[in-house]
Amino acid sequence: MNILFITPYPEGTAPSQRFRFEHYFKDLDKQGYSYTISSFMGPNTWRILYRPGHNLLKVFGIIKGYIRRFRDLLRVHKYDFVFIHREAAPFGPPIFEWLIAKVWKKKIVYDFDDAIWIPNASEHNPIVYRLKRYSNTEDIIHWSHAVSCGNPYLCEFAVQFNSNIVYNPTVIDTSYYIPAEAEHKNDKFVIGWTGSHSTLQYLSQVVPVLEKLENEFDFEFHVISDKAPSFIMKSLVYKKWKRETEIEDLLMFDIGLMPLTDDKWAKGKCGFKALQYLALEIPALVSPVGINTGIVTDAENGFYCTNAAQWEEAIRKLYDDRSLINRFKKNARKIVEEKFSVNAHRKTFIELFR
Repeated sequence: MNILFITPYPEGTAPSQRFRFEHYFKDLDKQGYSYTISSFMGPNTWRILYRPGHNLLKVFGIIKGYIRRFRDLLRVHKYDFVFIHREAAPFGPPIFEWLIAKVWKKKIVYDFDDAIWIPNASEHNPIVYRLKRYSNTEDIIHWSHAVSCGNPYLCEFAVQFNSNIVYNPTVIDTSYYIPAEAEHKNDKFVIGWTGSHSTLQYLSQVVPVLEKLENEFDFEFHVISDKAPSFIMKSLVYKKWKRETEIEDLLMFDIGLMPLTDDKWAKGKCGFKALQYLALEIPALVSPVGINTGIVTDAENGFYCTNAAQWEEAIRKLYDDRSLINRFKKNARKIVEEKFSVNAHRKTFIELFR
């Protein structure tokens, strides 16, 4: 079995790739499968993509990405399956996917973990937002041999265009995400959030609450991201995301936050922040949107928060009652191990290629 993985980002860089399929590569090795990874962006383009300036280098990087895709077309005949994560190229119609499916007659396994058919007004780069063709998703689903979706909401959309839909959630490698052996001894209570720059917008729901609480309580608000937040708070501690320190940084949290807006785009999210928290036995405070309600059970391993008053109440309860945190910790990791772990879904992933 020979598989070509067509991805947007270099291997080991983007959470959507690391936690949807890259950690199954060792299982493909065990099955005797061979595979090649072809990312649209090279490492140099990825490093500058979300930095201001560098426009000529970004354009050059995109041109190189299209050259890679034409190179893929010249070698695609060698592969039994072509696994496409999100899209082969970021702009225009899905020409590469059509050629792979209709001209080269290859079996496409199409994978996505967001509601990418919906124009996202919060797109970090407005130029990219205007150039994207959001109807590509429907076409690629229709041409695919199998479709791998990150949550039930995405499955409901995909089944309109293809009958071979597989629920393949974003999962945690529980051999890597290991809770602290002993209770950490922070000088201050730590409220935490982790995520990419594109999801920093959701913190607008909780920042006013934290600003109010920091006048009463002594805590730190840790934000782990690839980009610093634009707001300023006296409790804010920004930590640049680094793969080498991500577990260590997360283990500083006493509680973890995952606010979302209740809209179609957010319903396409796969709850990864909540999974990270719970895998490390960190109580999760989440907006009860989409798959979040299938990950967090209210008042058992975290709290549901739909408005400012509920965010404040939940944080106050956990700040005042450390025994409640300990009770939530005991209930946290089980749901991840049973339903959202590599161990629970490696067979699901392997069977995409049969």
